[in-house]
Amino acid sequence: MRVIGSDGSQLGVLLLSEALGKADLEGLDLVEISAASDPPVCKIIDYGKYRYQITKKEKEGKKSQHQVKVKEIKVKPNTDEHDLQTKVKHGREFLSKGNKVRLTCVFRGREMMHPEFGQKIVRKMLEGMADLGSAEAPPKMLGKSLSVVIAPGVKKKA
Repeated sequence: MRVIGSDGSQLGVLLLSEALGKADLEGLDLVEISAASDPPVCKIIDYGKYRYQITKKEKEGKKSQHQVKVKEIKVKPNTDEHDLQTKVKHGREFLSKGNKVRLTCVFRGREMMHPEFGQKIVRKMLEGMADLGSAEAPPKMLGKSLSVVIAPGVKKKA
């Protein structure tokens, strides 16, 4: 196996017993770095410190990732125009931060008789956010609510 010293210098191709002996002399561990290569590559290092550095790199990588959250905006079929504009503004803010938006129009009582009012409101809000995001699927009635999920980024039409 090819052995790399604790200071990064090449010690050459050694037998396992010789490599373990050198690692023991330095009070460190012999760690296999690349098993797939021919001959396999081992390094003399402090294994505890090595594991610590790997977990530190993983945590650093997770920090830079953005978790996509689904923010919900609820409206009713008789929501006023100014209130709709405020809700659209909030939706645009969520989309610009990279979050998805679930737009839900909730029907109560007799409002269920005219679902077209809710569809009109949902369509109007989708148009207000069209430049920042697009619907993943057409709006669907689920029980007493009309719901659609808007994802950030605009789908290009062919």
